[in-house]
Amino acid sequence: MRPIVICPIFFAAALLVMAGIAQAIDLQGHRGARGLLPENTLPSFAQALSIGVTTLELDTTVTQDGVVVVSHDATLNPAITRGPDGQWLDRSNIAIHSLTFAQLQQYDVGRIRPQTAYAQRFPAQLPVDGTRIPRLTDVFALARRAGNSTVRFSIETKISPEQSQLTLAPAEFARVLIALIRSEKLESRVTIQSFDWRTLQVMQQEAPQIATVYLSAQQSWQDNIRAGEVSSPWTADFHVSRYAGSVPRMIKAAGGAVWSPYFGDVTRETVREAQQAGLKVVVWTVNEPRDITLMIDFGVDGIISDYPDRLRRIAAERGLPLPPVTPVQP
Repeated sequence: MRPIVICPIFFAAALLVMAGIAQAIDLQGHRGARGLLPENTLPSFAQALSIGVTTLELDTTVTQDGVVVVSHDATLNPAITRGPDGQWLDRSNIAIHSLTFAQLQQYDVGRIRPQTAYAQRFPAQLPVDGTRIPRLTDVFALARRAGNSTVRFSIETKISPEQSQLTLAPAEFARVLIALIRSEKLESRVTIQSFDWRTLQVMQQEAPQIATVYLSAQQSWQDNIRAGEVSSPWTADFHVSRYAGSVPRMIKAAGGAVWSPYFGDVTRETVREAQQAGLKVVVWTVNEPRDITLMIDFGVDGIISDYPDRLRRIAAERGLPLPPVTPVQP
């Protein structure tokens, strides 16, 4: 009988897989744990930390007096905001940048407005009345109170080239974030993500030690790539037509290290293409168990989900390494 020869490289790779190292996935709680508690609030981030995530994903804008706050929208969202009188907002044009932080604290974002499309999407979200829009520093402080020194923060700049009047300009926005992150000494635990790649270019030039994440979507309801047009105002003078239609190749040319596409835009082949180009792939926003499983099978590097409890459960069932659980009160 011929002797069995085991390739050392294959054997080592098999050991890594069995140990759960080779398939480690970045488990990201989207806006904290949006499916469970009010988005981008301290209760939501506390829930994500208590479930156990690798990364807290969140969105930022800047108030009139220069405070970086956590909000998905540049304006107060009537679907989740009540005014000082306790009534739901009846307009959607109140820019957060037009308010001081003290003024912003008069608004309650602890409940979804009933009968809205948002309420239909997240019927299980529990209300926490009296919840206010937090500062980014409050989220950092929450993680410290949880005793979690490893959780990462993926911070999106909510900025639009098509609504520039609502926010700081890209370079100014990036510089405010750089100063804050440096003051907190969190450069190694923060990534800055954006659909508006202009802020990412500034980050790479002025704070190369802070990682950047290139968000993309090619859907009818959101499309920053604009493949069917000659240019896109979102992608900082890069356009996919100059890179054989490949978004990963475009991001690589822009100096990016992480591609974060809408999960419905990716295939097993595009994930492989990006990773072979040296990019990590972190998909958003993946909520259904079958889709989470599919993305793991595609071999993505990270998954962003409104339901970090589902994400962690499936990762555990697959034998993937899990981040620490750090319960904390908001």
